[in-house]
Amino acid sequence: MSDWTIGIIGGSGLYAIDALENAQWIPVSSPWGEASDEILCGTIGHVRVRFLPRHGRGHRLAPSTVNARANIDALKRAGCTDILAISAVGSLSEDLAPGRFVAVDQFIDNTKGRPSSFFGDGFVTHVSMADPVCPRLSKLAAKSVAAAGGECAEGATYLAMEGPQFSSRAESRLYRHWGAEVIGMTGMPEAKLAREAELPYALLAMVTDYDCWRDETEAVDVSQVVAQMDANSKLARKTVETFCKGLPKKRSPSPIDRALDDAVITAHDRHDTELLTKLDAVAGRLLRKE
Repeated sequence: MSDWTIGIIGGSGLYAIDALENAQWIPVSSPWGEASDEILCGTIGHVRVRFLPRHGRGHRLAPSTVNARANIDALKRAGCTDILAISAVGSLSEDLAPGRFVAVDQFIDNTKGRPSSFFGDGFVTHVSMADPVCPRLSKLAAKSVAAAGGECAEGATYLAMEGPQFSSRAESRLYRHWGAEVIGMTGMPEAKLAREAELPYALLAMVTDYDCWRDETEAVDVSQVVAQMDANSKLARKTVETFCKGLPKKRSPSPIDRALDDAVITAHDRHDTELLTKLDAVAGRLLRKE
């Protein structure tokens, strides 16, 4: 077995992984509340895999009620070294047609009211999100889509909206003006929380539709999204298998493994002990030094 333990967060349409061997659903409790589901643990080739359906089995959770803090904390507790997230998105670019995949490299967070940090009063921490994804994982993921028989663009800005409604035409055009190229409802605060947990994170976005900015295109509806989502999910499952089997046996360290170095600003004698207890997985590397 290799040094990798890959957390796979399955988005809309990806609720299982066919290639997973010795698969077993295991509950993982978190002090941050209920995760979306139990974690499906197993192996693919030489890699340990921890699979978590973001919306729960049966897609029972709405985007706004997904507990991203509990999900990331649970994956960290399950031993993950890295996270590959899969997410259905709408396209804000003519170059990204439905059916295409894209490895996201930037985010605009336009969500409202979702808890977006593990840290707070008594342990104030500021991590850098200038480059919010792991370039190593993103490149490997994009290559895996091609190896699985699909097309994947490398690099796009993901606009995270609150939902659950789709955009108005005015909003969709505004997001394009901001420089966004795909739009979804779950990439944030997930990516922020993964960085705080020192977990290298990549997001493969599966384009299901053109968002409503195109005058010549019908407005987005669920039936259109689900039809393309079903077509994408087979390729997504094959991509996950190819990705895991293609990882080198030795995992070399990532700078993101130490994202909390020099990020904590609260004086040591002012640390909130109750908060530190909840951070035993997320910030355990730092806390063991105290």
